[in-house]
Amino acid sequence: MPPHLPTRPGPADAHRLPPARRDPAWRSRVAGAVVALIVLWPMLVLTEFKPWLLLAPHALKPTLRFAADFIPPRWDADFLTLVARETWRTVAIATAGLALALVAAVPLALLSVRVLSVSALTGPMAPLPALVRLLVRWLLVVLRSVPELIWALVFVRVVGLGPTAGVLAIALTFAGMLGKVYAEILDSAEPHAAASLLRNGSGRLQAFLYALLPQNAAELTSYTVYRWECAIRSSAVLGFVGAGGLGQQMDASMKMFAGAEVATMLLVFMALVWLADRTSAWLRQRLA
Repeated sequence: MPPHLPTRPGPADAHRLPPARRDPAWRSRVAGAVVALIVLWPMLVLTEFKPWLLLAPHALKPTLRFAADFIPPRWDADFLTLVARETWRTVAIATAGLALALVAAVPLALLSVRVLSVSALTGPMAPLPALVRLLVRWLLVVLRSVPELIWALVFVRVVGLGPTAGVLAIALTFAGMLGKVYAEILDSAEPHAAASLLRNGSGRLQAFLYALLPQNAAELTSYTVYRWECAIRSSAVLGFVGAGGLGQQMDASMKMFAGAEVATMLLVFMALVWLADRTSAWLRQRLA
């Protein structure tokens, strides 16, 4: 072959070829970004999303002044005692609310699980059990569709300011969340053991305790612990509407422009959430 003619690279030269410089999926990525922008832009316009207003002089100066009051935080013994009491109350609100939610969620979940239906063992579920299951699922939808903040506002009007409103608000909303997820976990389990028990005369509760619960105990417990962690965060937020706990004390300090007190409570709340997260992670590892 004459030396001036180019040679075609063979298989042995494949490792020396330069890599492709163009992403083969660039068209789909660009199209996806354009579609996302087209969908997101009207939403940003509708919500009047204007983050540059945070840098406006009339907003920036009071923000910096309030943030400067955070340093140093307030560390005197009397205030720390107050914060410790309200922090413990926040944990108590979350735990009591979750316990009440479990009391309602477990029976509602069992009523809505198809695997535990005796009438569905040989075919379609009977009309009455199917209607009960549908009504229970609607009830769970209603409970979880109303945020706990709305329930707290309602109960503050009914029972007055204090932790009771927070406990009831968490109980109702989390009952709907727990009941729905419990039912989905149990319905996705292997139904053979439960069906065998039901066919041999066992009750629904026995089929749940001896067939479904052993299969899904780790997953059910993990989700329950996760919801307890969420309840701690929710109980702090509910305090801003008068439902007691650390949030109510933080709201009072913010209204008084006591930045040092707010900084202390924010640090305590972050430590509380971190501790709840570590506790839930430890329990998940033990149950794995």
